[in-house]
Amino acid sequence: GQFVESGGGLVQAGGSLRLSCRASINYFNTKTMGWYRQAPGKERELVARISKSSAPTYADSVKGRFTISRDNAMDTVYLQMNALKIEDTAVYYCNAPFAVVSWGQGTRVTVSS
Repeated sequence: GQFVESGGGLVQAGGSLRLSCRASINYFNTKTMGWYRQAPGKERELVARISKSSAPTYADSVKGRFTISRDNAMDTVYLQMNALKIEDTAVYYCNAPFAVVSWGQGTRVTVSS
């Protein structure tokens, strides 16, 4: 696959997780990368993206709680998730928002009360 996401799990509300996405795409360091999530019964949404120069952009729902970063030497993008809420429960995926390719299997995040 082109993306291998990892780091998900079960966590209590208020807890933290760090997701990783190892990419196998051409010219990774030239692409904006993003983290998406899909909750049960909902459409996939972009929650954070990071430009090739590491400028981040966040959805309002995660601003101030999530931090996206990248390691171009490792073709990897990360998502540090703090102060998790029950509504953050979803399968999380990465992709390149302006050059979307096939999706990986994602990593499941479950936040309990």
